[in-house]
Amino acid sequence: MADLEEQLNNPVWYSLNETHKRFAVEFDGVQFYDQEVCTFGSFFDDSKTIVAANKYSKTTGSFFFVSENQTPKIDAARIVLEKKIDGCQMVLNELPEVSITEEIVLLGDEYIDEIYNLVQLVMPGYYRRRTFEMGNYYGIFKEGKLVSITGQRMQTNLFIEVSAVVTHPDYTRKGLAKQLIAHTTKQILKAHKTPILHTNKGNLAIPLYEKLGFQLTRDMNWWLYRKK
Repeated sequence: MADLEEQLNNPVWYSLNETHKRFAVEFDGVQFYDQEVCTFGSFFDDSKTIVAANKYSKTTGSFFFVSENQTPKIDAARIVLEKKIDGCQMVLNELPEVSITEEIVLLGDEYIDEIYNLVQLVMPGYYRRRTFEMGNYYGIFKEGKLVSITGQRMQTNLFIEVSAVVTHPDYTRKGLAKQLIAHTTKQILKAHKTPILHTNKGNLAIPLYEKLGFQLTRDMNWWLYRKK
């Protein structure tokens, strides 16, 4: 089994080989998530991404390749690079004490639509309803309304990614995201796994993540493609 450092070099690949194996779609050594769950793809051999991308694009209008430092090859006659997101990976060093004053709820299937609508409001375009199946989601309610969430996304036997950190615009700057991230991180540690997260470079939330014990470790780049 690959050690943690190896897995973190290519988190999509190892997630699809372990915890999320049931979601894996493979084309000649290139792996993708089932497009109804997530549209991330992963590879080691970039010479194989041309054919794989063409095949996967038949199932979805757009998708990502995720890689630390390799650049995927594509068929420019069929696939267009929409944008490249210069991202980074953060790994928990040590979780500080965080006061949890809000009631945090483990969200069941009955909240799928509310989760989806909140994510689409704040971060439109990347989340799918079945993304909920990738891990646990936690939320905070105000006046019966779901206003802040965190979720779990990529994961293996060694790590779990904190993701979908989203707060309704009317409820920001109240410490809700901080408490949810801390709670989600504690749950990951209870499972004896390493909490990680990904974000884009320069994200204004990075100082918050650092206060919660996460450290920048490496680049993790996201190429967003769409079929012509």
